[in-house]
Amino acid sequence: MTSNVTLSASAARQINTIMSAQDGASVLRIGVVGGGCSGFSYTFDLDTAAQSDDQIIERDGATVVIDEASLPFLDGSEIDYVDELIGASFQIKNPNATAACGCGTSFSI
Repeated sequence: MTSNVTLSASAARQINTIMSAQDGASVLRIGVVGGGCSGFSYTFDLDTAAQSDDQIIERDGATVVIDEASLPFLDGSEIDYVDELIGASFQIKNPNATAACGCGTSFSI
């Protein structure tokens, strides 16, 4: 299954920065799991490689992988990295989410 997930330039830069400091990890794995304040939560993990059923998103040398089960929840999303006064974080701009909580990692569909 292919999905229309994009990676912002800011997110690609931050992923490259993180990976340059890691020993062995080469991709950022993003997933969706049940739970959290609003029903679903995003997960962010470092991994050594993509699996055969992963969707691979690349930009400017950065690689993000998303497992097949998470793809329908993330279709059409943009993965971004935002550095604001209150803190810096990866953010997923997900058009499928009908509600989200204040933590920014929990959503409902």
